[in-house]
Amino acid sequence: MKRLLNKVKTDRLQKMYVKAYSMSELIIVLCIIGILLLLVLPNQTSVVAQAKAIEAQSMLSQIHGLQKSHFFRFSKYTTDFDALGFEQAATIDQGGQAVYRIEVVEASPNSFKARATALSDFDGDGVFNTWEIDQNRILKEVIKD
Repeated sequence: MKRLLNKVKTDRLQKMYVKAYSMSELIIVLCIIGILLLLVLPNQTSVVAQAKAIEAQSMLSQIHGLQKSHFFRFSKYTTDFDALGFEQAATIDQGGQAVYRIEVVEASPNSFKARATALSDFDGDGVFNTWEIDQNRILKEVIKD
């Protein structure tokens, strides 16, 4: 009888244990995931910079169109955003979401140059991304981040 009770107790104890992973196995898996993330993250910074550069390119293209329209009306280019009808979106340092500051750096009767300068350093190297466009719609990245 005692043997039967002991067998019943051991059967119950065996049923109470659940098969699971050990703590060391979980730590090894987490370490592997961490290493993979460290390999992928540096590659993602260039993707982020490229995505944010689209903002600069579209704003400069808009400036180009407004400058051309102003040129056809007044036969000259201007540095005045009010004359162009361009309103700079609120930048990140003003509490907005725009990452680039837009400015017309030079304007003459026959040419203009507009510049978009990043307000934040995307990859932390101290270099701020800068784009320029001119009257011929030549859009180029002057300073690469």
